[in-house]
Amino acid sequence: MDNSKLKYLYLVILSLIWGSSFILIKKALGQDSGSLVLQPLQLGALRTMISGAILISIGWKSFAVTQRKDWRWLALSGLLGTFFPAFLFAYAQTQIDSAISAILNSTVPLITLIMGALFFGISFSRNQFIGVIIGLVGAIGLVLAGMESHPEKNYLFAGLILVACTCYASNVNIIKRYLQNIQPLAIATGNFVFIVPLATIVFFSADGASIDFDSSAVQQSFIYIIILCVFGTVAAKVMFNKLVQMTSPVFASSVTYLMPVIGLTWGVLDGELFNIWQVIATAIIIVAVVLVTREKKRL
Repeated sequence: MDNSKLKYLYLVILSLIWGSSFILIKKALGQDSGSLVLQPLQLGALRTMISGAILISIGWKSFAVTQRKDWRWLALSGLLGTFFPAFLFAYAQTQIDSAISAILNSTVPLITLIMGALFFGISFSRNQFIGVIIGLVGAIGLVLAGMESHPEKNYLFAGLILVACTCYASNVNIIKRYLQNIQPLAIATGNFVFIVPLATIVFFSADGASIDFDSSAVQQSFIYIIILCVFGTVAAKVMFNKLVQMTSPVFASSVTYLMPVIGLTWGVLDGELFNIWQVIATAIIIVAVVLVTREKKRL
């Protein structure tokens, strides 16, 4: 299959995988039990450590041939693309629904465009600029609508999702600008070579050694973490790195176009409430993403 068709296949598969990640994070935290089974730091650290063990075991040879001059970018890519977001999403979802996380995550193409223009010298079209403005309005509207319909939740935590999205956007631009000639598996493996030691420190600092792995609740959470690691991190990261190299940062980040639909579907099936104003705000964000990812004459 040629790249012009393959990129859309990657886009759909990644949307399905990552769109399901938010409900998996919710289940891994154990929120259904009324109290958290795992703390956000423990979940983020476990997710990173397990994913790292898998990737390093299968991708070490590809990483070993990378040049030392690329290591700083691999480390920075790992921090921004995986390490920080793993904890930010876990903390955010202790207060906001998984569906809201999925929808806010769709702002990544908008933030990618802004970051690309400000720091990486990437031009953009008039429609893309309009899309950014519309998307920001939609994101603000979504948070305000959620605050009104769910006053018991702390929607300030939605800001953590936007910080994570900024990390993702920076990572996409770094891969395209500085890691274009490195194999996708080598990038993913290199990311974890540098962040697994940090995740291990976080895990034990967060009292991870005291987790009762004989508990049925913990074991159930662990199953969700394994699924999240194998599909949402390991497989998806390699595919995403390839997609970035095949296309542009903005196109690759448009994987978030379908993610809100997947995330919202899982959330509703899991009993999460969603009001009409949140539906309108979601539609506004999706329109913005469409505008941002359309190829038009450059300014």
